[in-house]
Amino acid sequence: MSNVTTASPRVILDTAFEDGSRFMAAWRGQAPQAMLFYLALTPQLAPAESIGDAQLRALWPLNLPGFHRIVLDDGRVTLDLLVGAAEDVLPEIEARVDQIYLRAGLAPMLTRQLARLAQPEAELLAEAPDEAMKLALRKQGFVEQPVPAEKVSSQSGMAGAVYRALYQSRKPRRPAPPLPAVRQAIVIGAGIAGASASHRLCAAGWQVTLIERHGAPGQEASGNVAGIFMPLLSKDDNIPTRLTRAAFLFGLREWQRLGGVGQVFEGASCGVLQLARDAGHAQVQQDVVATWNYPQQYVRWLDAPAASALLGGPTPHGGWLFGQGGWARPASLCAALLAACGSRLQQRFHHEALRLERHGENWQVFDASGAMLAEAPVVILANGAGAVDIAQAAQLPLARLRGQVTHLPQELGPRLALAVCREAYVTPPNQGVICAGATYSSDDDRALRASCQQENLARLAEIIPGEAVAALAATAPLAGRVGFRCAAPDRLPLVGPLPDYSSGGRLERLRDMPVHAGLYSLLGYASRGIIWSTLMAELLVSQLEQRPMPLEATLVDALVPGRFLLKQRRRAVPAEDE
Repeated sequence: MSNVTTASPRVILDTAFEDGSRFMAAWRGQAPQAMLFYLALTPQLAPAESIGDAQLRALWPLNLPGFHRIVLDDGRVTLDLLVGAAEDVLPEIEARVDQIYLRAGLAPMLTRQLARLAQPEAELLAEAPDEAMKLALRKQGFVEQPVPAEKVSSQSGMAGAVYRALYQSRKPRRPAPPLPAVRQAIVIGAGIAGASASHRLCAAGWQVTLIERHGAPGQEASGNVAGIFMPLLSKDDNIPTRLTRAAFLFGLREWQRLGGVGQVFEGASCGVLQLARDAGHAQVQQDVVATWNYPQQYVRWLDAPAASALLGGPTPHGGWLFGQGGWARPASLCAALLAACGSRLQQRFHHEALRLERHGENWQVFDASGAMLAEAPVVILANGAGAVDIAQAAQLPLARLRGQVTHLPQELGPRLALAVCREAYVTPPNQGVICAGATYSSDDDRALRASCQQENLARLAEIIPGEAVAALAATAPLAGRVGFRCAAPDRLPLVGPLPDYSSGGRLERLRDMPVHAGLYSLLGYASRGIIWSTLMAELLVSQLEQRPMPLEATLVDALVPGRFLLKQRRRAVPAEDE
């Protein structure tokens, strides 16, 4: 368990990560129990083998665009590698920065973004900036200061004359929301969303009460024998693609810190082969890989012969191979996350939270009989579709989607060394069971249906052609599991403060969204809970702690739970304005 302090972290923005020497110096100079967030801009990432520090090298990400959060030193130090052009990256940062290292050649027009991020009296250090840059900095409120001798040091990494300025804001700023006076939270739901939230909160120093209606974690949507984890690709690198990439890669790093897939929880990083549906889709898959020039460790396009060789049988069109993908048993991951929480976590199983009431600065949580289960200033709804049974969340547009997975005895199913998907998925055997599925429907029937099994087996036969698999439709016993996914209309998660639907009036901006103080959600993971859960929990804790966001602002805004209410209110025209 992390030993981080609850004091505000020191935040450094480095607009030129270069060889990372300034970061390493800041890391070495960090006082015990203090926290450091280091935001490093870089146009691309160096290969992992060039990184000298072993801990950092082990967690070093692939050279992919976007934000890459690396948690180091048991949570005391966080390095955010922000990959891309400065003019694209700086507007996407959400942070309050205490110190800025300014690289030579940065466009003066970007000083507005530096001022937006700077705390009052934030220090800016630059190596011999030209007069145009000095003028731009002064216009934004950076006031030049004499440079103490100790500033010209190995920590700054600047060889020439150092320009030093302090930020003195000339405009009133929107005040930051107050930090919770008491770091106590109630998490409702012990599936993958709630377990991840509990883990990240406890790592940040919070005391957490976890309430779950079942007798063990991971019994609803997280109760499947196996689920696959893999990124999402698209030709336009859209929001779901970018979000899934960031979540997938962050999850891999955090699972490594936890102890490893297949080590502390059941699963394997065996790879996932996503087969093309037809010749047209195969061409799209090739085009996507060629357009974005992804590292081969991330994804490779395999033609039909190569995919067939890997699959162990013929496939006509080839597919994407995600070498870092694989499968995991969600409930075992939930258990590992909760075990890592230590003494900061109190677990209350066999209790169903159905009513919330606000009393002063606290929320009180009650069950159906009216008994109070827990009380804390912060409540996080992580109970999937069950959240709409709670009044404050009843109007969220969440769908409850039934999914039936077919379980095949290992001796009857295909012998695969990796997970394979197309219109459906199939996993390697786990505890003697091969999983194939899953169906989508909107009813509430928990009983296994023969029609759904036939649908799963028909799709399996399309993935892995051959007489043996085709014969399963007639020979396989009816076996499997029914679970219910929670999905939003746009199939993106709902992460952040819960909107107050009872408030009136027209809305134009997310920042003006009325919310329930201290009430948050981690909902809408649909069929991607294994992938979403770790980064979504990190994002929510970053919001609660007012730490730098681990994602681009565009992606954070796409997840705001009030986005649907905003669309609704934007369409509403008051009668007097008609």
